[in-house]
Amino acid sequence: MKTRILKVVSQTEPVYVPSESNTDGVVPKCEIRLQEPGGIYEEEYICVMYGNLALLKFYAGDLVVASMRFRVHEKNDMVFQNVKVYDIHKLSC
Repeated sequence: MKTRILKVVSQTEPVYVPSESNTDGVVPKCEIRLQEPGGIYEEEYICVMYGNLALLKFYAGDLVVASMRFRVHEKNDMVFQNVKVYDIHKLSC
C-alpha cells in the first residue's frame, strides 16, 4: 500500500453496486481522479472508493493524503490494473 499527498482532479457521484459482504446487499462506490502535486504533467491515478469513503465529497484542487493499493488482475486474456483508496483525508490549507 502507498500513502501519498495528492491533488483531487475530479470525483464521480456515488452509485450503489452489489456486495456480498454488506448486509444490505449493496455498497456505495465512486471513482476519484488524483494527481501528484507539481504540475499538469505529474502522475495521475483513477481510483475507486467503496463504502463510507465513497460518500465523502472532495472538490477539484483539494489536497488530500490517500492510502492506495495497486492490484493487477486478468479477465478474458486482458490485464487490468485497479487502484483502490483505503483511507483518505483532506488536508487543511
